[in-house]
Amino acid sequence: MPDAARMPPIFVASAGVHVLALGAAILVPGAWPWALGAVVLNHALITGAVLMPRGSLIGPNVTRLPQAAIERREVALTIDDGPDPEVTPQVLDLLDAAGARATFFCIAERVAAHPALAREIVARGHSIQNHTAIHRHDFSLLGPRGYTAEVLRAQDMLAAVTGQRPTCFRAPAGFRNPFLAPVLRRLGLSLVSWTRRGFDTRERDPAKVLARLSHKLAAGDILLMHDGNAARTAGGTPVVLEVLPSLLQKIAQAKLRAVTLPEGLAE
Repeated sequence: MPDAARMPPIFVASAGVHVLALGAAILVPGAWPWALGAVVLNHALITGAVLMPRGSLIGPNVTRLPQAAIERREVALTIDDGPDPEVTPQVLDLLDAAGARATFFCIAERVAAHPALAREIVARGHSIQNHTAIHRHDFSLLGPRGYTAEVLRAQDMLAAVTGQRPTCFRAPAGFRNPFLAPVLRRLGLSLVSWTRRGFDTRERDPAKVLARLSHKLAAGDILLMHDGNAARTAGGTPVVLEVLPSLLQKIAQAKLRAVTLPEGLAE
């Protein structure tokens, strides 16, 4: 069990609620309904926090670049769930054409399946960061050992292929529980979510995805797109390939610069 002093405050408070509720139920006649209600409310609060990918109640969470990056007029494009041998090379070409840099939150098993493509991402000046080993759908239900095994395995796999050990982590769909924060701290990883996302794994209309990503576009934004599991337009084109050129143009028009997360997070 992780050191309680290093757990998020909500976890420590939850433990306290359970202890007090148990004590009240045992020692105070007739108090058990109130004690049970307190426990149920506590669990509802934690469940709500788990379902908030951009929240920080259950641990530190980067949703924007720091002030230094804002002063440098930087934004971070983050591209999840790859690499994809069909989509990712085209994404790289679009980024090169605009002189932009991006961060690819890669699934480690996909990197192992396409090592040359992963190395090309890095060779072109982009960053590969940790998006777990297999992108398991029950990630938010894991405990400390499960988190350590999944995240550390991905760290080792990504480093073995790219020669670079990730410093940032993103949970599948952003969902996690309070056990993750101490694991990331021990592994030297920062949890990074996003300022806004385009929902481009399910939205097939590029105009709607672009509108979500570019709404109030500003320095410090972290934008989320997908090269893996990308939705397709009515014509069969991955949405990211339709959206990215226009988004990069809007970034340039706003006199912003797209950088990798390691660059943007540097003070």
